[in-house]
Amino acid sequence: MNGPELSIIVPIFDEEESIPELADRIKSVCETAGYSFETLLVDDGSKDGSWDVIGSIHASDSRFSGIRLRRNYGKSAALAVGFDQAKGRYVVTMDADLQDDPSEIPGLIELLKSGYDLVSGWKKKRHDPITKIIPSRFFNFITRTITRIPLHDFNCGLKAYRSEVIKCVHVYGELHRYIPALAKWEGYDRITERVVQHHARKHGRTKFGFERYLRGFLDLLSVLFLTRFAARPMHFFGTLGTVAFIGGFVISLWISIEKLFLGIPIGDRPLLLFGILLILVGIQMFSVGLIGEMIVVSKAEKASSYDIVSHLEARSEVEV
Repeated sequence: MNGPELSIIVPIFDEEESIPELADRIKSVCETAGYSFETLLVDDGSKDGSWDVIGSIHASDSRFSGIRLRRNYGKSAALAVGFDQAKGRYVVTMDADLQDDPSEIPGLIELLKSGYDLVSGWKKKRHDPITKIIPSRFFNFITRTITRIPLHDFNCGLKAYRSEVIKCVHVYGELHRYIPALAKWEGYDRITERVVQHHARKHGRTKFGFERYLRGFLDLLSVLFLTRFAARPMHFFGTLGTVAFIGGFVISLWISIEKLFLGIPIGDRPLLLFGILLILVGIQMFSVGLIGEMIVVSKAEKASSYDIVSHLEARSEVEV
């Protein structure tokens, strides 16, 4: 394919002090390993002098290009822009704060060359405060359990992908943590991890607070729904609706029997209202699932738009 062997995508937000050293280290590692490479420095609405630094680096080495977003859209948006522009056969993402070590890139690429679709870094030994480490480990445990992807560090910014993987995943909001789950849903399930070095932050301060874990949990629910039920919403809403309707019907039937055969008054019983509420909720959930199915069918694309890995075409031969 045309283009460099390797594309490196670096989302940047107010990291002017770190960028020059990071660029020098990327250049040294890639030249030593013999990679033809491009580095996309995506400025996600920085308020400091990051864009000026990117411009000077690009002027001295055209293998480093810059993309500037009008405002701070978030890491997922910066990665999505980089994914769209990347031309390399392999794609590596890393943070700009020098906590990710570029010397790990060759090891990640070797695992891709051995047949993996995606390799995630694992910061086994972290140089972060305990207030960040403990919530991160809990978050990763929950994510690992729910997605059934055996990775220890979904939050690690240092990851490597085959180019076809990043071209098929749609990253938005804060879904960058769940790219492995999105890739697995698209059929790229050869996923592994590699222990990588993690360094203490040299400049500035972290851009993330505790609230990112709450947003991350909500995004996890979104990913689960999108990957499992986006094409079949009735399976989700219909199941909930059916359970609610049956529960309400059983409750209503029971208290009706008590009224008719035992003479027990039911007009002032909260159970009556609860049963009716469950029936109404069940009908509503079922209706939402049905509407979702109608939308999916109306928006359905032709089979030719699916990702076909290979095609063995039949050929008729005519004997002479």
